[in-house]
Amino acid sequence: MQSNGIAVAFSNTLNINPAIVGAIVAVLIGLVIIGGIKRIADVAQIVAPFMAIVYVMLAIVVLIFNISEVPEAFMSMIKGAFGVHEAIGGMLGSAIAWGVKRGIYSNEAGQGTGPIVAAAAKVSHPVKQGMVQAFSVYVDTLLVCTATAIMILACKTFNVYDPSGEIIVKASNVELGYPDVSYTIAALATLIGARWSGIIISVSLFFFAFTTVMAYYYYGETNVVYLFGKSKREKTIINVMRMLTVFAVFYGSLRDAQTVWTLGDIGVGMMAWINVIAILLLSKNAFKALRSYEKDEKEGREPTFDSGELGIKNADFWNSDSKSANC
Repeated sequence: MQSNGIAVAFSNTLNINPAIVGAIVAVLIGLVIIGGIKRIADVAQIVAPFMAIVYVMLAIVVLIFNISEVPEAFMSMIKGAFGVHEAIGGMLGSAIAWGVKRGIYSNEAGQGTGPIVAAAAKVSHPVKQGMVQAFSVYVDTLLVCTATAIMILACKTFNVYDPSGEIIVKASNVELGYPDVSYTIAALATLIGARWSGIIISVSLFFFAFTTVMAYYYYGETNVVYLFGKSKREKTIINVMRMLTVFAVFYGSLRDAQTVWTLGDIGVGMMAWINVIAILLLSKNAFKALRSYEKDEKEGREPTFDSGELGIKNADFWNSDSKSANC
């Protein structure tokens, strides 16, 4: 899915064959993941923050040059969310479903994958990392995604489709096609021109999607280690998974976007439902940890976590020496 987004962006803007883009991305992913978890972390911690800052700054510049349209863009969001607009009022349920699905993709909250990365953080108390994870929702969705939405609405570079695929609201005369990265490219093009806009968005999308693929692989390898860590088959399974990841990256770049996103929605939906059950089962322990943290904070001492005192069973997941989760 991520490689498909990269391929579409470079194909639409630079007319590069998606197969070539997919092959390049697959090779790069292979080089990173073969280097193991440490190399993944080293690459991601540099690339992700840099691209997020650059992207948000570009969005702010675009909004400054279209400042008169920003209030109307906010009102469009509100009207669309509550079905006030008569043309799309009947699509309220569909809009909510679409928003929930894309919201999960943007920050992974509730999907069940975020805790895998959070568990590897070295902190003195798990609640501290929990707060970081909660804050990431605001960075990903409230900041980056909202900046994108307002930029597209303010520049009027979008179309609204009904379930049958017919356009019911055409906000711009620009030929945009079905919803994809072209909407964002067209918005930025109003400021710097189509060619440079396409290059910047394509490069930004490449780094965003590339780090996401690295994260997905990290999730997979972590689960393999958990399931087969004491088995002689562990290395073999990890190598097979690496090859499958490289193949999936290349294959995804060749498929049409709608098919890829549909498959992704099905997979994420299944994960989310399973994770909701896990959250309910673990919530008791999570609240115990939170109360312990708040008590230490209120009494003015450094919060520390003792799973035994809190009565949490199976506490061997917590390594008191390194102060890090040992998932």
